[in-house]
Amino acid sequence: MNLFDVYSLWNIEPVKAKGCRVWDSKGIEYLDLYGGHAVISIGHSHPTYVKALQNQVAEIGFYSNSVQNSLQQELAQKLGEQSGYPDYSLFLCNSGAEANENALKLASFHTGKRRVIAFKEAFHGRTSGAVAVTDNPNIQSLFNKGHDVVFVPLNDINAVEDELRKEDVAAVIIEGIQGVAGIYVPESNFLQQLESLCKQYNTVLILDEIQSGYGRTGHFFAHQPAGIKPHLITMAKGMGNGFPIGGVLISPHFEAKKGMLGTTFGGNHLACAAAIAVLDVMKEESLLLNAARMGDYLKNQLGLISVITEIRGCGLMLGIEFMPEYASVRNQLLFESHIFTGGAKNNVMRLLPPLTISKSEIDFFIRELKKLTD
Repeated sequence: MNLFDVYSLWNIEPVKAKGCRVWDSKGIEYLDLYGGHAVISIGHSHPTYVKALQNQVAEIGFYSNSVQNSLQQELAQKLGEQSGYPDYSLFLCNSGAEANENALKLASFHTGKRRVIAFKEAFHGRTSGAVAVTDNPNIQSLFNKGHDVVFVPLNDINAVEDELRKEDVAAVIIEGIQGVAGIYVPESNFLQQLESLCKQYNTVLILDEIQSGYGRTGHFFAHQPAGIKPHLITMAKGMGNGFPIGGVLISPHFEAKKGMLGTTFGGNHLACAAAIAVLDVMKEESLLLNAARMGDYLKNQLGLISVITEIRGCGLMLGIEFMPEYASVRNQLLFESHIFTGGAKNNVMRLLPPLTISKSEIDFFIRELKKLTD
């Protein structure tokens, strides 16, 4: 049997990792500035994380959600305290797409409406509802197109209000920062107006913080500098540092009913142990502060490179747009300098390193980038 061939693969197989470093099957060492799509939040193979998983699997790795699991409550307590949302409830699932599916369902349950406003170039996942609110027709089948979704331009509040006036909108879903699109940040004033309009028209505001959350921007969630409180917040990626877990933070005024949501694997013992270890490390090592400081330093150093036309984002979620003739620099960094980065469009590089990244690791990246662009 062969694998279903749907991924474009680099000819590299990572077999070992530590901190911000990865080694492949040939023994070559790489600097990881992408963290496997922003997943590695506290660094690869962090000893606290490894120990937590080892200890948990030696006790019990899984049982279903038909019994009590005190690890879920411990995770909810710590997440509420560190995120600034102690009064919200937590629903645990397995991935970002699943988190968005459940958030969209909750919004429709809550409002009795079905239409959704999403944003041009948005990416929210590949499952049925999540892909329906993703602005990429290439990954939507005819089945996915049965949902009632309208896409409007990011930061265009008038376009949003034109749709909300129809009074049939269950939810507006927006990324804390548009990642796949190339790192585009919603303006604070736009988010504030969006929150106000959603309240006015009895529409649920969903903040997709799957890539932009969990300390990546120097705040726990990317939307927090705007001073807003969405009704629903979706999470995944950095939440488990590689162990599959996702979640939805749910505003206190939502009513929970037995059987409304459910999942077999969501919030299992191993996933919770991993997520608790992530929060413990983030707090003990002040990783939000490190993300803010290292992000500022990285942005300043990138600003000195003349072939970069724009730097977008904040903290350790940055999009670097190069002059078109330097579109191949990402491949050169990977194969000549042994540095993992992400891409978006033809000439945009995405940087999403572990929140533990150091100044010396940033300096190495900048030196290698200058060699290729000077």
